[in-house]
Amino acid sequence: MTDFIARDETATLISADKVEGTAVFNHDGEKLGSVEDVMLDKRQGNVAFAVMSFGGFLGMGEKHHPLPWDTLDYDEDRDGYVVNLSKEKLEDAPTIERNETNRLYDRSYGEKVYGYYGVQPYWI
Repeated sequence: MTDFIARDETATLISADKVEGTAVFNHDGEKLGSVEDVMLDKRQGNVAFAVMSFGGFLGMGEKHHPLPWDTLDYDEDRDGYVVNLSKEKLEDAPTIERNETNRLYDRSYGEKVYGYYGVQPYWI
């Protein structure tokens, strides 16, 4: 049997499991965290959020920030995503607990997240 997907990345597509763990940097080159999960809107076919882990040590004190997908730009030179955020702005950003991804299904919470980053929600 032949593998359906021969590679997990092409010039324009990447599998979600390869996105997970990818570093996230700000424009100053500081590593802010890494993509922990990708949340897909299965009805509309959009990537809704990238959940980024930030801070902590060995999982202790780590924060999880849902980022609207449109806030991330892939940078081949860094082999990671770049966001227009400072560490200070990220400190005040909306967070979720590791087991709270169900909050992302709440449109009012989603609007709060998108509003914080100044991005129009994809569903509007």
